[in-house]
Amino acid sequence: MNERLRSWRPWLGLAVRLGLAAVWLYAGWSKVDDLAASGRAVHAYQVLPYDVAMVLGAALPLVELALGVLLLVGLATRLVAGVSVALLLVFIAGIVSAWARGLAIDCGCFGVGGELPAGQSPSYLPEILRDLGFLALAGFLLIWPRTAVSADGALTGEPVEDDDE
Repeated sequence: MNERLRSWRPWLGLAVRLGLAAVWLYAGWSKVDDLAASGRAVHAYQVLPYDVAMVLGAALPLVELALGVLLLVGLATRLVAGVSVALLLVFIAGIVSAWARGLAIDCGCFGVGGELPAGQSPSYLPEILRDLGFLALAGFLLIWPRTAVSADGALTGEPVEDDDE
């Protein structure tokens, strides 16, 4: 690998890690004060039974906050990136499914979602493109999880510059 790129990758990884952490923290924080509304937003996708959607919707903000905190400190980065990839793929599939079935819902990604008022159009394409961008960030961390200034690095004691992953 090019030495110059190799020397910058840990710092680029730090920026990616902190960016994705901010996404998860904002997403979780925007929903954590009304877990029932988060459950209703999951139910609006009409793919899960009501009770399952409510439990999943209530748990989701807590999972998002946990992912954000772990990324913020750089702990278990590859595992968190893998979980992020999986969640983002589920989110994208859910939005595509709602779009394909003609549902008019707000994704609920960054706050209260659910059915949109009559006459209001959903913005599915921008939501999918946004989530694909987040997926790219998570994919970067899945491939190159060792970043500058991380708990992972402090625990292993290995310099990230020697990373050939």
